[in-house]
This record gives sequence, structure tokens and C-alpha cells, in this order.
Amino acid sequence: MSDATPRPAQPERLMPPESVLKRLRYDPAPDIERANRDPDTFWLSQARQHEWTREPTQALKWERPNHQWFADGETNITLNALDRHARGEARTRAALIWISEDEQAHIYTYGTLLDRVERFAAGLRSIGVQKGDRVVIYMPLTPEGVIAMLACARLGAVHSVVYAGLGVGALRDRIQDAGARLVITANVGYRRGKVVDLYSIAAAAIQDLVGVDYLVLHERGDGMHRERDSRTVDFSDLMKVGKAEAVTVASEDPLFVLYTSGSTGKPKGVVHTHGGYMVGTSYHLKAFLDVTPGDVFFCTSDIGWIVGHSYIVYGPLVSGATIMFREGAPDFPDPGVLWRLIEKFGVNVLLTAPTTLRMFMKLGAEVLKPYDLSTLRLVACAGEALNPEAWRWAQEHVCGGLGEGAHGIVVDNWWQTELGAPTIGTHARWPAKPGFAGKPLAGVDADVVDKNGDPVPEGQQGFLVIRKPFPSMMRGMYGNDEKYAAMWNENPAGYTSGDLAMRDAEGYISILGRSDDVLSVAGHRIGSADVEDALVSHPAVAEAAVIGIPDSLKGEAIIAHVILRRGFEQQVGRGLQASITEHVRRELGPIGTPAEIRVVESLPKTRSGKIMRRVLRAQALGQDPGDLSTLES
Repeated sequence: MSDATPRPAQPERLMPPESVLKRLRYDPAPDIERANRDPDTFWLSQARQHEWTREPTQALKWERPNHQWFADGETNITLNALDRHARGEARTRAALIWISEDEQAHIYTYGTLLDRVERFAAGLRSIGVQKGDRVVIYMPLTPEGVIAMLACARLGAVHSVVYAGLGVGALRDRIQDAGARLVITANVGYRRGKVVDLYSIAAAAIQDLVGVDYLVLHERGDGMHRERDSRTVDFSDLMKVGKAEAVTVASEDPLFVLYTSGSTGKPKGVVHTHGGYMVGTSYHLKAFLDVTPGDVFFCTSDIGWIVGHSYIVYGPLVSGATIMFREGAPDFPDPGVLWRLIEKFGVNVLLTAPTTLRMFMKLGAEVLKPYDLSTLRLVACAGEALNPEAWRWAQEHVCGGLGEGAHGIVVDNWWQTELGAPTIGTHARWPAKPGFAGKPLAGVDADVVDKNGDPVPEGQQGFLVIRKPFPSMMRGMYGNDEKYAAMWNENPAGYTSGDLAMRDAEGYISILGRSDDVLSVAGHRIGSADVEDALVSHPAVAEAAVIGIPDSLKGEAIIAHVILRRGFEQQVGRGLQASITEHVRRELGPIGTPAEIRVVESLPKTRSGKIMRRVLRAQALGQDPGDLSTLES
């Protein structure tokens, strides 16, 4: 592994303004010191802030690769997400603020949400759903999708949410792998004003699956009159059966299985459990995302992804916060809708994707100017690396800059479906280093190592590993113990994330790209993220993706695909391409210089916003791109 990496070991260090520091609610410094000194005592103290039917007396049990958290404890995550709030003053507090694509707001208090979940859980029980059963949820981003998740959890059933945009084959694969006996869906979803027929997809997916007993249908709007699969039962009928109390489960009983994107091979089901996931996600909501009860927290993800599980549903509800979410694209019906909602509802914390920020960077700051965003004190990103240009743009135009007039701060972080919650991040109280995700958060023992598990020097790239488990970390891959064990055993240092990274002198970690997205040019290895950051720092480039293709002289040649910012579309030509190329050469040196610049209208992405570089690579080489079930249409 070459030590030649263009990212500086001593990056720019930007202090948060005093005006922002005064608005923050939580200081994680004591937690980090306690967690480093005695992680078992620290996490047990966090666990005891929640409601248990049997309080745990121990934290971690670990025989690598298997680990358990609070194993002698018993609870149900819905007791903490619903019952304990609905019993007290929080009963009338808004739990969910759901916004439809046409901007109609629907508010559910904790009391109302508990009632709906109790009713739907009783309905599911009436058709035979029991503890341990797997239930696939194929729903649009609506309150009924959230209610379905919570109702399964209340019964001790294991839900597996499939993003309502995947096709018949992808849905069938996940139903079969999970061994689900019931599927919950809706008649339609809405996306950019178009109606998506979800029921037909779900019915086709189960057509030949004799193990599926029921297809539960939530009819939206005027409904869609069609010939129904004989296994179909109405969501609304199940709401009339009665009410169900929470089933007591062990801390280590599975809560859900969530399938990874399947960028290579068969999608893999990540297993999370009631106790550890509850403690970890709710802790990082307050400690890293700075969300407390009474805040309005807006998450732009979907329940089909881990961010939606952790920070639309479980983290906020366990914490007693108010979560806002919206069906539809962030720039439809017009580019101002996201910012209009932030102003209207006084949003305090926004969790969104770097892709969203780059989209608005391309559209221009004038889109934001009509709106008062001063209630925002924190903007956090998840899903993909936040490049420095996007960080600076968002800090200036969304959060008010870095002067004393600033009202908020942009923070980056890194985690995975497998990890459940923020793992490496830059807390709002810490200096920001654009291009660096941050430092290991409380209870996280992360490092950058070589293939032998030895730490690499500062400023050199290596493999990002996690040496010890923490509560929100997955317990396994559903039905695939070998794959799970391999993630712990591939590197002697610990769990291998699959990411390349580098560390600076203060312990900040920069994510350089996936280990299979590494470019090897003339014997030098360079992360795709480095080249993409350099491209996006050019004034004409809004977004970029790079791939390597075989080159007889250099080993690989870099091909860059770029989307231009508004105003540059008419300037496409040799001059603009040369300008971009020379800019990258100046930023990175010869090894990072693209051999070709390709101007494109869009980039292939998963529906969670991750660029699918393997698709670009397959197109360039005339190869089969493989599984495209998660490709954004």
C-alpha cells in the first residue's frame, strides 16, 4: 500500500462560532472519557435510563466474533418508544409530523401513536403473527409504515422493511431469504407527482411463495379497484380487532432484519436486537445529533434504510422527541419545499444526505434565500462522504457561515447499516475539518490499520476497522454466519468496514472510499473520494464520480463523470474539460489527474443516495452491471 495520498495529514481546522456553541444542548466530552476508561459501566448506566421489565446487570459478553449486550435484561423497545411517554406529560406531545408530497401535514401525538400501534399489533396477532415470526414491510414513507414496524416489534415479531421502490425480483428475494409469512404493503406510493402501484408489485412478488399466508393492504386515497390476491386482508380491518400489550422479549431477541443494497452478490440481511440497538441509537441521538425532547427533528431518509430505522423511528421515539418526515423528493413540487418546511415547523436539527446538499449547491443559494432557517442549530449528513465543498456551501448558506451571525453548524459522520448509529463523527462542539468525518464517538474503538492489523502512520491510508463491539452494532447476518464471521476475521485488528481511511495527528479520520473503489495509477493507490473532492471543488462541477479502467501503461486510467452546476451547461467543450483536468492536477498532482472527463446529466445511485460506481465501470468496459434492484429510477 502506497503512502502517497493527497489528503493532508494536517487539514484545515475550523472552530464552531460562539453563537452556535451557546445553542447546543449536550456535551459528550465526559461520556467519551468515561466510555474509554470503563465501557461496560458507561453503557450499563445508559441502559438504566430506559424501562426494562427485567433490568440488566451486565453490559458486554463477547467471544469474537459474537457479542451480546445487556443479555440478562428483558424489555420491548416499544415500551420505551411509546408506553412510557404516553403514560405521562408527553402523551399530548407530537411524536410524528408527517408531510405528504403535496405538503399536507398530519400530526400524531404519543398518545395517538400508541393507540394506533396497539390496534394494529392486535390485528396482526389475530391473523397469527407471533414472537419470532418474520414480517416484510413494503410501504411508502407514511405513518402506517412506521405503525407497522412498531406493531411487529410490540409482538416480538421481526420486521424486514424493503424500500418501496424496489422491483418484484428484489422484493421476492428478500421475502424468501427472511422466511416471511406475511407481507404488509399499500396500494400506491407517490414520487414526483407520479403514482407508483405498490400492490401489484407485492402481489407479483408473493405469487409463487407458498410460505406467505397474508398480504396486508393499506388503501390510500380513493384506493385502486383491482383483482386482489386471495391472501389479501385490509389494514383498516385489522385496526378494529382490539389492542395488544407489548410482549416481553430478551434484550438480545432480534428486532429487525434489514438487507444491504446488494451492490455485489446476494443482498445480506443485517440483524439488530431490541436492547443494544435501543440504547445505542437513542444515546447518539442526544449525544451526537443534539436532539432532546421538545426539539423538532427532520430526517429526510426513508424507513427502507438504516437511517430511517434509527432516526425516523426508533431513536427519536425512544428519546421522546418529535420526528418530522416527508414522502417525496426534496426538490418537488419545487426546489423550495424542504426549506419552506424547515421554516414552517421550526426545525432544530436536520439529518440529510450529502447528495441532497450537492443538489442544492447545483441549484444555487438563491433557492434558500426566501426562507428563515434560523431555528436550525445542527445539520448532519449520513449515507455517503460529505465532500469539503458541500460542507462549506451548506455551512455558509444553510447555517449562516462561521462568523458570530451563524445559527448552526454542519457536522459529518460515518456509519453503516451494520453499525446502527453514528460511529465516527465531528461533534458540533469540536473543530470541523472538511473532508474528515471526525473522531470515534463514545464507546467506539476504531483505528486505521494495514492488512496485518498494525496501525498505519498519520496521513497514510489504510483499512478502517473497529476493534471492539458497541451496543448498536449488528448481531449477525441473517442465515449467513460465515459472512458475519469473515467481517470480524478478515483483519486481525477487528471488524472490517470495507472502507479505506486515513487519520490525522488529532485522531480525525477521513473516509477515502470503499476498498473496492480504490484507484491504482502507476503504482500509486488513491481513493476515489480524493479525486471526486477535487473535481467538485472546481466552480463548474456540482457532483462527480470516478472509476478506474485498465491501462496498459499506468495499470488504471481515471475516468471522471461530472454533473455541471447551473450556468455552465452551455459551456461544455474542450476548454471546460481542460480547465477541470488542470484544476484536479493542481489539487492532487499527476497521479490523480483524470484521463477523460465525461459530462453527464445524472449518476447511477441507490435510492439511499450512494453512487453506484460499479455501474459506471461496467458501462465503460461493456460488462454486465449486475444487480440493479437498488438503482434509483
